Amino acid sequence: MNNYQGSIIEESLENKEVLEKVKIISTKIEPVTDEHKTPWISQWTLHTVELPADAAQAISEEISYSLDKKHAWYADFKNDLSHYIIFRDKVFFIDRKSASQYAEAKAHGLSLGIPEYQVDFQPIDK
Repeated sequence: MNNYQGSIIEESLENKEVLEKVKIISTKIEPVTDEHKTPWISQWTLHTVELPADAAQAISEEISYSLDKKHAWYADFKNDLSHYIIFRDKVFFIDRKSASQYAEAKAHGLSLGIPEYQVDFQPIDK
C-alpha cells in the first residue's frame, strides 16, 4: 500500500504529540492574513507529512481528537486511491474518485464555518 502525504497545521492541534507519529517532510510558516479567517493566532505552521498506510486510520482518529475544540480546523492526507479528511470528532475516508464522498466532506467543513476556498476537495479524474 502507498504511504499517505498531506498537511497538518500545528496551531490547529491542542495536543501536538500526534506530530511525533508522522514523518514531517517540510514545514512552512505563514503569517496569518484576513483570508485565513484565524485571527486568534498570528501564524500557521504548515507541516507536510507522510505516514504509512497501515497506521493512517489510527493516526487520523488521534488527529481528530487532538484538533482545537474551540475553532474549526481540519487536516488531510491522501495517496493514489484514498483521502483522509479529518475534522474534530469526524474522519472521512474517501475514495479519490467519488464526487459524492468529497461533497459530503466539503459540506461538513462548511457547516463548521471553514471558508469555502479551504475545503475545495476534488475527486481525481476517473
